[in-house]
Amino acid sequence: MSVQVVAAKMAEVELKDVPTGKDLPAESPMTPTSEGKSLARNDPHEAGFSAAASPTAEPSSAKAGDGSLGLLTPNPAKMPQASAMKRTDPQQNGGEAFVNRDGTVAEAPRMKKIQFADQKQEFNKRPSKIGRRSLSRSISQSSTDSYSSAASYTDSSDDETSPRDKQQKNSKGNGDFCIKNIKQSDFGRREIEIAEQEMPALMALRKRAQGEKPLAGAKVVGCTHITAQTAVLMETLSALGAQCRWAACNIYSTQNEVAAALAEGGFSVFAWKGESEDDFWWCIDRCVNVEGWQPNMILDDGGDLTHWIYKKYPNMFKKIKGIVEESVTGVHRLYQLSKAGKLCVPAMNVNDSVTKQKFDNLYCCRESILDGLKRTTDVMFGGKQVVVCGYGEVGKGCCAALKAMGSIVYVTEIDPICALQACMDGFRLVKLNEVIRQVDIVITCTGNKNVVVREYLDRMKNGCIVCNMGHSNTEIDVASLRTPELTWERVRSQVDHVIWPDGKRIVLLAEGRLLNLSCSTVPTFVLSITATTQALALIELYNAPEGRYKQDVYLLPKKMDEYVASLHLPTFDAHLTELTDEQAKYLGLNKNGPFKPNYYRY
Repeated sequence: MSVQVVAAKMAEVELKDVPTGKDLPAESPMTPTSEGKSLARNDPHEAGFSAAASPTAEPSSAKAGDGSLGLLTPNPAKMPQASAMKRTDPQQNGGEAFVNRDGTVAEAPRMKKIQFADQKQEFNKRPSKIGRRSLSRSISQSSTDSYSSAASYTDSSDDETSPRDKQQKNSKGNGDFCIKNIKQSDFGRREIEIAEQEMPALMALRKRAQGEKPLAGAKVVGCTHITAQTAVLMETLSALGAQCRWAACNIYSTQNEVAAALAEGGFSVFAWKGESEDDFWWCIDRCVNVEGWQPNMILDDGGDLTHWIYKKYPNMFKKIKGIVEESVTGVHRLYQLSKAGKLCVPAMNVNDSVTKQKFDNLYCCRESILDGLKRTTDVMFGGKQVVVCGYGEVGKGCCAALKAMGSIVYVTEIDPICALQACMDGFRLVKLNEVIRQVDIVITCTGNKNVVVREYLDRMKNGCIVCNMGHSNTEIDVASLRTPELTWERVRSQVDHVIWPDGKRIVLLAEGRLLNLSCSTVPTFVLSITATTQALALIELYNAPEGRYKQDVYLLPKKMDEYVASLHLPTFDAHLTELTDEQAKYLGLNKNGPFKPNYYRY
């Protein structure tokens, strides 16, 4: 309602003397909101309604502390007599008249609008050409300054110069890095600080082991997704005594602002979002091929770094003390080397540790699959037909999330045990060619190659969304789509429409690469579990006495898995039950664990 002030006593006039619309002020009354802002009312009918509906008020009639605003407190002395009837003529632009008992009409005088001191000046401003340019520039600047993890997947930078062609240095004059833009470091630092709050185990490990420096002398070369969570891991390794050099394991997953913050902090980082294939291998080589620096530990995600060193720097590879690998693809490649007798370094299979399989693969993908699809396509899941290829831990997480959103979910699987699990969980087990014509979304989670081939892509319905939740870009045969008869149309960052000659199109996300880390973000807390496991695996391999680990691939010790889990329990105010001596003896267990044998399946 309008706040209006009565300026004088009611004047008695004849009905014929009520002013017409042309006699009223031309200005539209300003209607202050409760926040003190004003909305312009240009409709005379609205103005009249507002005037009629608003009680007259005096600005200073409220007492201090009575819980009311003085501007909104009615003054009885200024109100019309109770016996008078108020009438409003909507055609008179809000003119009010009170009909008394004797038939005369008392007109309410015109209302004065409240004018705030700076209001007139603001609304009367007309930006000049320079002013408009400044305003546009400020808006543009605010957009490019919002380097949150959510926004970083749509880089708004206009600078198309390749980072490889730039000479960059941090504030200390160090230039041993190659990133998108060092000026983004402040935003990246805030992202890292936010991530630290959701990574309690790493922070606890940093605090407990910092004095001992268990990684003193370790030279860790890493190739993982460069995100705020990875940055917390890298800074933890540094706090424990390690020197680190890092590259990205995915050309789309790097958060540029985080890479800038790491470079500003003295880390040698070689990564930016949107690398080419050539850039990808160049960055890995820059991490490894440094005069006077011999890495002795590898932290890998996918196996690309391990194989690059193995093939190009065999002498360097022989001096490595240990490899820590966290992906299905990378572990598979390590087992291949081991089987061929070519693995001359002990390696830790983090991917198959319980804390990685059951938390990162399952719970992380259960949440991030929806996030990645929503951000890229704005798709509604209810009623959509979705086929998920593979019912391992990643597939289980994706299926659970999609089912909860009301999707009709089909599963393809080669393993009869996983297939039976899918059936028992209420999913229909099919072959891909049976449903490919009818499904709305195809998601691959197998770690295999050529799961979705050109034949299936040709048969998909118009508008079908195709994406991959596995580590490598081998599951969807994207190369077969790069032919002259098909048109590629980039509609959003990491979203391509591939158009057939008849007009049919499919929606391909991240060019077949890992959806969640390429197109969105992943839950920090779950990554805390994986990162802590990686850090402990590095400590174990680096400090292991001679002969404990041979040239083979090892699973993480069960005791270490349990320790990682225990570090995260305080976040939930969770309290473990302790075995009595009698109970421990009965079960044949140590009271402090491990509580399950290595063959136990959680």
